[in-house]
Amino acid sequence: MQLICALDLKGGHVVHGRAGRRSEYAPLTWGISPTAEPRGYIEAVRPRSIYIADLDRIAGVGSHDETVLGLGDRVSRCYIDRGCRGPLDMLDAPFIENVIGTETAGSDLAGFSGGYLSVDVKDGRVLPGGEEPEVILSRAEDWGFSGCIFLHISAVGGECGIVRAEVERIRSATDLPLLYGGGVRDCADLDTLATAGYDGAIIATAIHTGKVPPDLIRRGTFC
Repeated sequence: MQLICALDLKGGHVVHGRAGRRSEYAPLTWGISPTAEPRGYIEAVRPRSIYIADLDRIAGVGSHDETVLGLGDRVSRCYIDRGCRGPLDMLDAPFIENVIGTETAGSDLAGFSGGYLSVDVKDGRVLPGGEEPEVILSRAEDWGFSGCIFLHISAVGGECGIVRAEVERIRSATDLPLLYGGGVRDCADLDTLATAGYDGAIIATAIHTGKVPPDLIRRGTFC
């Protein structure tokens, strides 16, 4: 199973997110990186793969495209959610995997071709339409996506842990590659996800608290 380091970018900094309350996000000035400047952060943490949420672009108030494209010499793969609003609104680079989030992509998800569909979930329902996550996941392959992310926004940054029955139910909704993000607390949670058949886990807080050893994120796999 892949291990992917999550970075939320806001105002030119890596910020620490919690439960989707973006107005409260502040630069990540604690943990294993001495800096919240994105390139310096990557050089300190040394992850193999990263997931970036460009919060400014998602909100329509800015962009970190130049910063993201400059990380190609530091990571092997970058999943990037930059508030994609249509099939022509993609970032093109060999190491980039575009992520199309339900929060911003609009109602016509069939208009996209390729990329990862992020099923953005808050309080158990998909943003913004309120569907059950399984309903959206079950249609992702027909829409032409190459993989999916189940993003538990309510749990981001909270280390609340995961529920085995829930993650197994979500995993069974699609045959596409599926990544899980939000609330992963420790290696026991990673083991639960791997056993349930997930292809990757997106983590951040657990790295900085030491509950997941940095060597694992640098290797980029958990097995």
